[in-house]
Amino acid sequence: MKKLFFLVLFASVLAGLCWAEPARPLEQLTRMPVREVTVFKDGHAFVLHEGMMPVNQSGDVVLDYLPCPVIGTFWPFSADKRASLKAVTAGQHKVLVKYTSLDLVELIRANIGAEVMITEKTSEHDSAYKAIILDIPERSGEELEALSPPHSGEKLTQQSNLVLLKTSVGVKAVHLEQIQDITFLGEYKKQFPREEFRNLLSLDLDWAGQKPAQEAQVGLLYLQLGLRWIPNYRISLDGQGNARVTLQATLINELADLDDVTTHLVIGVPTFEFKETLDPISMQKELAELSSYFRHDARTAYGLSNAIMTQQVMPVNYMNEGPGEAGTGRTLDLGPEVAESASTEDLYVFTVNHITLRKGQRMVLTIAETTLPYEDVFSLDIPFAPPAEVWRHFDSSRQAELARLFSGPKVHHKIRLSNKAEYPLTTAPALILRDERVLAQGLMTYTAAGAETDLNITAAVNIQVKKQDNEVKRIPNAVTWQGDQYGRIDLKGTITLTSFQKKPIEVEVIRHVIGNVESVSHDGRIEMVNVFEDASFSTGSNVYPYWWGWFSWPWWWSHFNGIGRITWTVQLEPDKPFDLLYSWNYYWR
Repeated sequence: MKKLFFLVLFASVLAGLCWAEPARPLEQLTRMPVREVTVFKDGHAFVLHEGMMPVNQSGDVVLDYLPCPVIGTFWPFSADKRASLKAVTAGQHKVLVKYTSLDLVELIRANIGAEVMITEKTSEHDSAYKAIILDIPERSGEELEALSPPHSGEKLTQQSNLVLLKTSVGVKAVHLEQIQDITFLGEYKKQFPREEFRNLLSLDLDWAGQKPAQEAQVGLLYLQLGLRWIPNYRISLDGQGNARVTLQATLINELADLDDVTTHLVIGVPTFEFKETLDPISMQKELAELSSYFRHDARTAYGLSNAIMTQQVMPVNYMNEGPGEAGTGRTLDLGPEVAESASTEDLYVFTVNHITLRKGQRMVLTIAETTLPYEDVFSLDIPFAPPAEVWRHFDSSRQAELARLFSGPKVHHKIRLSNKAEYPLTTAPALILRDERVLAQGLMTYTAAGAETDLNITAAVNIQVKKQDNEVKRIPNAVTWQGDQYGRIDLKGTITLTSFQKKPIEVEVIRHVIGNVESVSHDGRIEMVNVFEDASFSTGSNVYPYWWGWFSWPWWWSHFNGIGRITWTVQLEPDKPFDLLYSWNYYWR
């Protein structure tokens, strides 16, 4: 019976040793080069790896690289006609890594078999003795796996703190920490091998019954957080109606080393359902977002047209860990967000060849330059104020804040760019110069090809603005609705503009009022604004001005009252005041 027990135990150990996977040297593994990337402004990139990779004895390609793709975006492939891709396996495996010895113990591990002179800390005499480093006892990973319960996982080699030394009198076992110093009597090695776990990606190739080749052409496609471009513009005005517009890109790389890579920079970011779900193949916990619409002539860009549908940019939520930094808690530094970057933009791609950028580096490069026509524009936009019945509900500090807001309207000098280029202008900071002197920095908003956009320069202090609004009359019980009486308040206003410029100028004036516009002078255009759709009223999630929430508006308010917008375009002569008249009303009870 005992004999049978030992036979079963021996067979179990032998089976464990046969199935245990030995550690493979790290130099036998490889990393597939990046050939092409398509980069979005929100920090996500579509990445193509491809190359002729070494094949192991099993006919597979094993990579020491594990991406963190968004679910549904990881697509490995074989471009080798001799072998097809059967499956891809991601898992934790043992590898042998060579480290440079940094202390005495590591030097001893690196020099098994070397002849040395040993001095121990506990020696009674300072004299050293000659010895040969025989071994450091250890339990191999295979042995530990064979003796462990089933399915307990791979084990790393367990080394003791003893070293076996062959001396003139026999084999001596010494604690490593007891060795004070060591003198090598011949050649010695600086590096020692150590087992550790690595997440490896194995591409299982089917060679159709043929002997596997030494190399195979394989690749990976996936989308991942970690590579971003930030656009910015330089606009040089010539004073004659032409603007030289230069688009510059800042590339921020926290994804992987790029070496002579074709790079596509995309205006706009599509929307995807599974942007917050990481593919299980990554074996990590980072969050990435994705996008998959790219240029026709790019291998990472199949299906993208430069005149494709409009998509809504989604806000980016970053986790505390980033791709390639699993478990470190390090936040990816992908640069600042550009204001209003969530505006709707059509997709367009700029292609830049031969980009080399290591992980952790940043790069600034010019990607487009064009000359666009522009005109100087002077505009005045006066927002609506709360009615008197609402104003009195605000405390003194809020009344003072609103008084400052509405007391000093100013005409603003802008430039109006006409986008005659073949590509759109994207949302980005814009530096405006004239005669190589800085005029201002503004925000370029998305402008489709053929459209126009305004960029603020400064307040036009040489155009004086005076605004006066007065209540004309009140009509009690002007209307009855659902049994309730409502009064009507009539008002009129005057905007007086005086230009102190040396030549006539044209000014665009917009006046918003709360209520219903009745009449305007000088062929002004009247519109009733839908504040839920008009972009000029949108401030984040609130479609009304920030002060709107200071008052609890009655349920009947919108039944009688709206928001009126009056628009004039007037010609101002030097030193001649120009009056714009308007009247409106609102209802209250």
